[in-house]
Amino acid sequence: FIGLTKIDFSVEKKEITFQGEQEVVEMEEVVQTEQQNRPPPPPRPQVPVAVPNSEIIEDVEINIDAEIDMEESLEMPPPPQEEETVEEEEEDFFVSVEKMPKMKTSLAELQKKMVYPDKAQKAGIEGRVIVQFVVNEKGEVENPKVIRGIGGGCDKEALRVVKMAKFEPGEQRGVPVRVQYTLPIMFMLRDNR
Repeated sequence: FIGLTKIDFSVEKKEITFQGEQEVVEMEEVVQTEQQNRPPPPPRPQVPVAVPNSEIIEDVEINIDAEIDMEESLEMPPPPQEEETVEEEEEDFFVSVEKMPKMKTSLAELQKKMVYPDKAQKAGIEGRVIVQFVVNEKGEVENPKVIRGIGGGCDKEALRVVKMAKFEPGEQRGVPVRVQYTLPIMFMLRDNR
């Protein structure tokens, strides 16, 4: 059973007017002020704490009776010997060149030649040793030194291994030159579980 229904939604507009007194509202204009930030007060001075001093200082008399014989000849100390200073000539090398040195020896080969120091193994020392050296015109390692080490014998082992590395020399304008090179050597213990 279905039924239809029609609903009329018509809206009538009626005008409503209010009658009565209207009030006039006056608005005052407020001037905006800025507050100045005051500097924080200085810190309060600390109250000194009296420390009991049980130590008694005694007056000590120093008796200085020195006799100088003006007739006696003074022996002058020998003049200081001039030390021979051997000035090390800083050998010239480049830090950046057109063609940087390339390792002929792979890092994997160097890792195989590396012997983990017993002291470092027992102490559980792991990390990275940064070695800086100069690759000469023949591709050989010169003057290796540890820039950042981890100790436990790892620094010495890193220097030993780096000395075995072979390089293609760096070139500047087509000429082999000495180039400073930095190489990180990793020391990691393997779990034997």
